[in-house]
Amino acid sequence: MLLYKAFLQKAAGALCLSLIAVLFTLKGFGQQARTVADFDKGWHFNLGDVKGGEDVSLNDAGWRLLNLPHDWSIEGKFSKDNPATPEGGALPGGIGWYRKTFTVPAASKNKLVYIDFDGVYQKSDVWVNGHHLGFRPNGYISFRYELTPYLNFNGKNTIAVKVDNSVQPNSRWYSGSGIYRNVWLVTTDKIAVDHWGTYVITPAVTDKSTDVKIVTTILNGTKASQPVTLTTTILNAQGKTVTSSVLKTDLKDASSRLTQDLKLDNPTLWSVDRPYLYKVVTKISGANSSDQYTTPIGIRYFNFDADKGFSLNGKAMKILGVCDHHDLGSLGATVNTRALERQLQMLKAMGCNGIRTSHNPPAPELLDLCDKMGFIVMDEAFDCWEKGKAKYDYHLFFKEWHKRDLEDQILRDRNHPSVMIWSIGNEIPQQGDTSALRVAPELTAIVHSLDRTRPITTANDRPDTSNKIIKSGAIDLIGYNYHEFDYAKFHDRYPGKKFIATETTSGLETRGHYDMPSDSIRIWPARWDKPFKEGNPDNSVSAYDNVRPAWGSTHEATWKVMKKYDFLSGMFIWTGFDYMGEPTPYSWPSRSSYFGIIDLAGFPKDIYYMYQSEWTNKTVLHIFPHWNWAPGKTVDVWAFYNNADEVELYLNGKSLGVKKKTGDDLHIMWRVKYEPGTLKAVSRKNGKTVLTREIHTAGTPAKIELTADRKNIKADSKDLSFITVRILDKDGNLVPNADNLVNFKINGEAFIASVDNGDEVSHDPFKANYRKAFNGLALAIVQTKEKAGAITFTATSVGLKGASVVLQAK
Repeated sequence: MLLYKAFLQKAAGALCLSLIAVLFTLKGFGQQARTVADFDKGWHFNLGDVKGGEDVSLNDAGWRLLNLPHDWSIEGKFSKDNPATPEGGALPGGIGWYRKTFTVPAASKNKLVYIDFDGVYQKSDVWVNGHHLGFRPNGYISFRYELTPYLNFNGKNTIAVKVDNSVQPNSRWYSGSGIYRNVWLVTTDKIAVDHWGTYVITPAVTDKSTDVKIVTTILNGTKASQPVTLTTTILNAQGKTVTSSVLKTDLKDASSRLTQDLKLDNPTLWSVDRPYLYKVVTKISGANSSDQYTTPIGIRYFNFDADKGFSLNGKAMKILGVCDHHDLGSLGATVNTRALERQLQMLKAMGCNGIRTSHNPPAPELLDLCDKMGFIVMDEAFDCWEKGKAKYDYHLFFKEWHKRDLEDQILRDRNHPSVMIWSIGNEIPQQGDTSALRVAPELTAIVHSLDRTRPITTANDRPDTSNKIIKSGAIDLIGYNYHEFDYAKFHDRYPGKKFIATETTSGLETRGHYDMPSDSIRIWPARWDKPFKEGNPDNSVSAYDNVRPAWGSTHEATWKVMKKYDFLSGMFIWTGFDYMGEPTPYSWPSRSSYFGIIDLAGFPKDIYYMYQSEWTNKTVLHIFPHWNWAPGKTVDVWAFYNNADEVELYLNGKSLGVKKKTGDDLHIMWRVKYEPGTLKAVSRKNGKTVLTREIHTAGTPAKIELTADRKNIKADSKDLSFITVRILDKDGNLVPNADNLVNFKINGEAFIASVDNGDEVSHDPFKANYRKAFNGLALAIVQTKEKAGAITFTATSVGLKGASVVLQAK
């Protein structure tokens, strides 16, 4: 079966918008049959409700001028009194208004004009020229409105959007507030491919050939029968035509579905290691109308087997995935393609090949990147159905909106090759209620009405036989959240059924913090339903992978079970990255999570290297902790390694012994009496050195080191460079407990988008030109403007030697 993504051309052929005072003019608007214009620039914003905010006559000159995407919550101040609560990120919500004035040329009067919102959190109302276009309560769904009947062609037009995130708590994690995803202005002729209007499946795939079935939905806005020619061409990655089909027909209805069957010889299959993409180019030509629409696709087949687990293109493999929420750390909910790409690159380097979009439809850019980079996606729809988890969450809207929202999600995402599983719910409160026997089959029927090429699951935190969702028979994969101790007996409970670990682990760590001893498990909290009053005074958690909540397990314990049984098709670890909100095991003053394998700033925790040693072929030797302790303290030294038989540890040149993994061990450990100096580990295979790693006792902070992840960036107002700030001693060693305040300055056509350090407890603002280091590290994110040139970023701190790095915007 072939899955791929129907995708409007948001770059090639897109119409430019030019800013003239507060007017955006669409130049050449009528020159192409289909244009997709970036509509993110030049919006006016007001935080707070405005009476008559939709009125065309309203004077918004005093409002803040900004570009989308925009999350106003991330700009606010942390407070335990914010109604979102610390579990929701402890940042403010409220009501916000956005307005934008633009012109559309008279040449477009006989065309159709739409506005597409990729996501607005939440409860959005949209007006154009005072006409109410609609209301969408779901903060994660993409939607479209037609503007044509209400436009003033060759005159001024005003879009107004009210966003209401004032009634809280409405989320169990940080949601953000505002038009936090991209907005597009789409123009077509009156005969054109519908919104998300192609559907491509491959009923039969082999290495030698594949059948391709393409269903195209065409809108006819002429109110008359129209003869057209539909030409569908498949291009390979080099842009060469590999097959095509021509269909001539009369469009008699306002909407027509046309099917074409093609055959593709010797296809290059999409896989996690080689995510090869084709393009389906759909062209419509008629007497007075034309259209061209592109759908990237990937050709692959996969299977979930009750006994053998998961296979892709006939090759057995496990899905090695993570769950992630939608926020991008200090950037908040504001979507940014480069920030998403950076996260996926780090996960890919760890060996990860799967993403679960917890617990909502993702940004379109995430799925685009997963297609291009080779990730298997569990595309999730809901965190609740008719019964809620937060007082004001989606359960208030489920009955009225679930069908529309789920249909829109499937229509938008069903062409992505990366999407291989639909999830219709996470830890649904109704899983123990007979109402699930009604709702689960209904949701499955909605999915099946639009796509039958992927299995459906739910993520169940109560996966025993009392679970009414499972009992309904509506789901194809039995999803287990946690309960790793029950995995081995899965087939005793569900004979002949297929397994997926929808959510696992929930290990807790603070990057760079270590409590001794490391070989005892701490259950924090011991119960989920009672306040946690233990822990560390500074709200830290040891990074030894020995702290877990009552419902979870450690990383190592979970992976040991997962790797043991073939029928365990895959796992999605909670979580890949720390995220805003849900600061288990603590609450205030903590305001972000401890669950991530990578911290909020994007700095890996030590457990990252356990997965890299197990999930990749890259040779790994990672030793920790740091080597700055009180004299005489007993310190546990761990090593993750692979591609070697053993590791020998030395302290100041003296051997502390050789250790090797035995049985199902995933790490080795030495218990060492601390003395300052150099800790050195050497891994060997057949007596020959494989890798050597050293950790030195660091002196006092002396200087700053800056490292940019990319020095050449695009001058497109959206590209980012992530600059790591390290506090070093005079010899260049990272100072592991450094917390120096670092000030930033930037010269050139760029600005500091946000700053961070990974500290779950910090209440310093993310939108700032300073940051304290946390355990030796900090981060600054630089965003370009629209002019090319050199950008100089400088970091200074009292008593330290400063540093600069030069970026080039092109």
